[in-house]
Amino acid sequence: MKKVPERSCVITREKYAKKDLLRVVRDKEGNVTVDQTGKANGRGAYLKKDVEVIEKARKTKTLERILEVTIPDSIYDEMLEIIK
Repeated sequence: MKKVPERSCVITREKYAKKDLLRVVRDKEGNVTVDQTGKANGRGAYLKKDVEVIEKARKTKTLERILEVTIPDSIYDEMLEIIK
């Protein structure tokens, strides 16, 4: 049986299969993107694919602390669009 890679959501601290999470990446230049492939270079953070979790991340600025960069609202909006 093949092992399923698991990652922790930075908001809920629960472990999920990597495919069930969204990855947000900060590259060396400080650009933040939503990584749908899960393979982009840079520092990454995982969020559960849930509207409430993304809104909580926006409100508490947890992603900004983890990635050490200001995250524009367009990134949160993009994540919400991917979920829907």
